Amino acid sequence: MPITRPETDDEILATWSVMAQLRPHLSRDEYVPTVRGMMASDGYKLAALVDDGAVRAVAGYRFMHMLYCGKLLYVDDLVSDETARSRGYGKQMMDWLKTEAQGNGCSELQLISRVTREQAHRFYFRERLSIECFEFRIKL
Repeated sequence: MPITRPETDDEILATWSVMAQLRPHLSRDEYVPTVRGMMASDGYKLAALVDDGAVRAVAGYRFMHMLYCGKLLYVDDLVSDETARSRGYGKQMMDWLKTEAQGNGCSELQLISRVTREQAHRFYFRERLSIECFEFRIKL
């Protein structure tokens, strides 16, 4: 199944229904302008896995440089369609992201996952990701 990089407004909008399963606060009307803004300001990129004409998995990611590890691929968003889980879409997307990172000279792929997302954590462990640090934050 092909993984594409949505870039037109229509292609970006086609990912909304799956992305909204992970980010339910995103309204359909504000989704494309928000994604476009992130693309322009932060180098945000989208990847979409399409099967039989339907978006089945979406990833939002960016490349970053950090002093401690050099260049990395940071995954902001990773979600497979809840109506089509356990069909290998998430694994295919993760494999694609790893290849994308390696092909762009990254030393690491990183993501943050809320502690309540136990099903996602099981998937990440199966994909050989490990917990290596704590994230600390404060709402301002």
